[in-house]
Amino acid sequence: MTVPTPKFITFDCYGTLIKMQFGIMAREMFKDRVAPEKMTSFLHDFYKYRLDEVMNNWQPYDVVLKNALQRTCNRWGLEFKEEEGQAYYDAVPTWGPHPDVPSGLQRLAKAFPLVIYSNAADDQIMKNVEQLGAPFHRVFTAEEAKVYKPRLGAFEYMLDNLGCKPEEILHVSSSFRYDLFPADDMGIKNKAFIARGHDQPANAAYSYNQFSDINALADWLGLD
Repeated sequence: MTVPTPKFITFDCYGTLIKMQFGIMAREMFKDRVAPEKMTSFLHDFYKYRLDEVMNNWQPYDVVLKNALQRTCNRWGLEFKEEEGQAYYDAVPTWGPHPDVPSGLQRLAKAFPLVIYSNAADDQIMKNVEQLGAPFHRVFTAEEAKVYKPRLGAFEYMLDNLGCKPEEILHVSSSFRYDLFPADDMGIKNKAFIARGHDQPANAAYSYNQFSDINALADWLGLD
């Protein structure tokens, strides 16, 4: 594929730039209630319910997490504790970036305006962005737009506010379900998949370039 020269490089945040720790937290929180051999299935259910919750009309992100955890607990016959759901929400701003991110973003920022659209709350995201080590032109949240990815409205909001067309951005994510599939549906031709190990290509028909990390993306774009 031809190397693009986008007006903006847009990013998913959690998982792609910030090391997401829902699974780590859940393993510790439920280690005495879920058998080790069943933990992977438990975590997968928690993931599926988080995805299902953001497909609804917008609701605050703490509600998304609490509802997802409650539905997971119900499915597994476990007691739901609201304070445990709140613990996930409170932890998000404390998470830091993947090791490659600050240096990779610094290289990208020399040539392109960087943008984030995140399924985060306004009071969470900037504490994470401050740890990324590079300037961002815009940071959009689902709370601001009142729509979560993977709904197409999230991408419409971002493009409208950037004043650009789908073909004028390069969208970067480590998730197909949340980002790259709907980005393709929106006509975003330039897509980069960062293989963080938590999501793998599901359909080669979706056009994208795969990279091991953000520095590999910068190498591909020919940046020093």
